[in-house]
Amino acid sequence: MSNQYVLFDAPGPRSRRIITVLNILVALIAIGVLTWLYFALAAQGQMQPHLWWNAINLNAWSNYLLPGLIFTLQAAAIAVVTSVIFGLFFGFLRLAPIRVLRWISMVIVEFFRAVPVLVLMVFLHFFISQYLSTVVDPRNSAYYAVIIALTLYNGAVIAELVRSGVRSLPAGQREAALAVGMTTTKSLRFVEVPQALVAMLPSLVSQFVIILKDSALGYIIGFAELLRYSRQLGAGYGNIMQALVVAAIIFIVINSILVWVAQILSRRLSSRTSGVTEVGIPGVAPIAGDTAEEEFTETRAQAVIQQDTPK
Repeated sequence: MSNQYVLFDAPGPRSRRIITVLNILVALIAIGVLTWLYFALAAQGQMQPHLWWNAINLNAWSNYLLPGLIFTLQAAAIAVVTSVIFGLFFGFLRLAPIRVLRWISMVIVEFFRAVPVLVLMVFLHFFISQYLSTVVDPRNSAYYAVIIALTLYNGAVIAELVRSGVRSLPAGQREAALAVGMTTTKSLRFVEVPQALVAMLPSLVSQFVIILKDSALGYIIGFAELLRYSRQLGAGYGNIMQALVVAAIIFIVINSILVWVAQILSRRLSSRTSGVTEVGIPGVAPIAGDTAEEEFTETRAQAVIQQDTPK
């Protein structure tokens, strides 16, 4: 029996006809809305070729779109790295055996998760420009405010993803690691967190997409990113809508590439961590890991067997 339909039964002939009719109606409605939108914009002169050409020609790319895209990708890339570091660090602290560390990390993570990222950007922009002007160039305060705000907010979300991902693993994973001589910290580092990262990879990449999109909020505090450059392009040529549509398409393409890369990484990491270590201890759950960790656990297991063997 095929497992194609898991959550619901296969539709019968009557249901298939109804689904086909509904699909046709939805397609016709979508075509009608797009046609009405086209003629409405054309009536206002927004579909003139020169307006769209000025939004995608060489001048638009070299002076507006490409510089804005570079700043956006640069800020997003730095924020991705720093937020992952922040998330892993506080994710480990939230799983620490010491209660005080767990409580402190919980307060920090929950605080930054609760504060909107735009509020963080505005506050950090004001704080850096007013109180750190001797250390940081005030003209770059918006740039640093965007990166720090994205790091704090998304790092707190990633920390919670790490904690929930580890907690969702079967208890046998830690018990198996402890049985072969690992400490709780090594169990987290080599056994539990790698498996949790694979499980939460779709959520992690969706958070990267959020970082890229939220970088556009820096426009409000004067950060020169893609949205700001697009508005400048539209203001100069009188094609605000066209410039914003091009910027939106660029965001959609980049986010689609991120999702595609995440799917590839998910398949490769899943196949890499789905192997079973050849540890000869009956009754102990197998541990997934890389080659170095498998050799370590096997060596520890053999030592335990030799100690337990009666002389």
